[in-house]
Amino acid sequence: MPRQILVTAALPYANGHIHIGHLVEYIQTDIWVRFQKLRGHRCIFVCADDTHGTAIMIRARREGRSEEAVIADMREAHMRDFAGFQIQFDNYGSTNSPDNKEACHQIWAAITKAGLVKTRSVEQLFDPVAGTFLADRFVRGTCPRCTAADQPGDNCSVCGAAYTPADLRDPRSILSNAVPELRSADHLFIELEQLRPFLEDWSQNGGHLQSEVARYLKGNFLGDPLRDWDISRPAPYFGFEIPDHPGNYWYVWFDAPIGYIGSTREWCRQHSEHVEAWWGRDSAAEIHHFIGKDITYFHTLFWPGMLHTAGLNLPSKVHVHGFLTVDGEKMSKSKGTFLMASTWLRHLPPGALRYYYSTKLGPGLDDIDLNVEEFVARVNTDLVNKVVNLASRCAGFLAGQTLADTYPDDGGLFAAGAARGDAIAAFYEDCNYNAATREIMALADRANKYVDDLQPWVIRKDPARSAELRDVCSVTLNLFRQIVVYLSPVLPGLAQQTAELLNQPITSWDEAARPLTGTLVSPFQHLMKRLEMKQVQAMVEESRQENAAEQSAAATPVAQSATPVGPAFHPADRWQDAGDALKNEPLAAECTIDDFTKVDLRVARVLEANHVEGANKLLQLTLSLGGGEVRNVFAGIKAAYKPEDLVGRLVICVANLKPRQMKFGLSQGMICASGAGGTEVFLLSPDTGAVPGHRVH
Repeated sequence: MPRQILVTAALPYANGHIHIGHLVEYIQTDIWVRFQKLRGHRCIFVCADDTHGTAIMIRARREGRSEEAVIADMREAHMRDFAGFQIQFDNYGSTNSPDNKEACHQIWAAITKAGLVKTRSVEQLFDPVAGTFLADRFVRGTCPRCTAADQPGDNCSVCGAAYTPADLRDPRSILSNAVPELRSADHLFIELEQLRPFLEDWSQNGGHLQSEVARYLKGNFLGDPLRDWDISRPAPYFGFEIPDHPGNYWYVWFDAPIGYIGSTREWCRQHSEHVEAWWGRDSAAEIHHFIGKDITYFHTLFWPGMLHTAGLNLPSKVHVHGFLTVDGEKMSKSKGTFLMASTWLRHLPPGALRYYYSTKLGPGLDDIDLNVEEFVARVNTDLVNKVVNLASRCAGFLAGQTLADTYPDDGGLFAAGAARGDAIAAFYEDCNYNAATREIMALADRANKYVDDLQPWVIRKDPARSAELRDVCSVTLNLFRQIVVYLSPVLPGLAQQTAELLNQPITSWDEAARPLTGTLVSPFQHLMKRLEMKQVQAMVEESRQENAAEQSAAATPVAQSATPVGPAFHPADRWQDAGDALKNEPLAAECTIDDFTKVDLRVARVLEANHVEGANKLLQLTLSLGGGEVRNVFAGIKAAYKPEDLVGRLVICVANLKPRQMKFGLSQGMICASGAGGTEVFLLSPDTGAVPGHRVH
């Protein structure tokens, strides 16, 4: 029986362009939606730009134009990039729309009526240089739980802890790099703890979450009283003003998920439907959210709590995915691997990335890696050599003719492929795309063996065997089309090309079980070209140059706008770095690159940290370099760090230092730190994405 399904992906923020990390989610979601539609289900895919907050306000004022103008330009860019990667929304809205504002008012009224809102004074970080209170994303510092450095102001990307910006250690404003000041302002809070019984039941039962997500919530949040959720910000702020609290605005994380409902409202108005049919409590519609693991907390506690309180339909499933790395590392602007969607499209076909991601995506939260050499090899091997090769070897022989009037005997190949349809469908349903593509490539292998064994190019040489040639090519083209039906959620472009080649559109999953007969074959057009590493290299180099130009532009003084948010500041003055440290410890003599490369610096994780009996300055650290490689290191950091605060932290280790026998034991390396010594010691830490064993270059 057809299902009614509403699908969403996380709303992209309207202050930046789409990059290939974002595309992991949107491609994953688009594949799932296309699959559901192919199965005959009524499925709509809604999304919107996330448009509110301090970032948009700051950017607009610096550029001397309105926030509405900024978000309109970014919407156009987002839509262009999504279309380039064949991501097809049924509606793409904006959180700044009248529909979203109305939905916010309705949900707020229900939450207020339920007695969940309270007011209290909050000491919030304020940037004295930029002249504004700082949203979470504009503050970075050290995580108060795991001590990971350079973390955003709302949650830690290393340990997943949720907190407020004021909880960060050593906070700084990313607007001006100034040290923020604490200033008091009244804020509105939702008492989430009142919803604990519901949230425990919803998150732990019913299969709404992946098992690892449910365990994560239970172990990290539901074991303690849930924190009150701060959902307001004082002026100045770009957003919706709270109707019963003038001068205060809903925090972006309040109205952003409501944007799913606002976008659905727009779609319903365009199609003469009622939003209650999708979001009403009695609706039979399934709601599926696709999100990255960094926003799990908001979508699995706050959001269902809001919906439950407002008497609305709850998510059937929240599908959480991992992050993207490139060649095993975090995307890097300096290396050119922080790739924008638009840059990719200038050099490489979108289907290539869609297919590669599908071979990597499973049903869990594992991060996926874009290895560029593997990417080129996999696309060429699977899509060009196996799939497209089937059509290119046979279609030309039947151009202008029709397929056989009766499907020929193929030894059971087509029937065997049809029999795998349910298994492949189950993989798609479970977001296990890598398993689905493996099954499909196995069918391609068997089809290519059929062509290799019967050799239609040899049969063609004998005019007396024309009927046999038609049969062999009819079988091959049907096997090719069956494979394309199964791949069509991943490769809609190839599905369209196949429809044009065989003059039959692909509209149903069941077409993989019905061979075509008597259909006209059009002249063959190349379906896909082989990829070359030089294309990837050119793309990476262009990206590196674009990022360098962007960073150079960012270092240029910004012209004062007509509506400044604070005093203008010049980059030369921004950091206000004193020269005392360099004066107290002058630069060492020059060394050569050969000298430097002798030092093997590695990322390491602190497994254990202990006091050293009889030592006033030392701590004993057990470091892991990954793969069971362990080092015992004595470090003179006792005055600056507690042992319990170091466990689990990533540090930089001199891994090839000759072991030194000390009276306390054997030291097998050294960890890197800066500072004058004593309590002024600051451990060096790698950026997010680094893992034990990575070399520091």
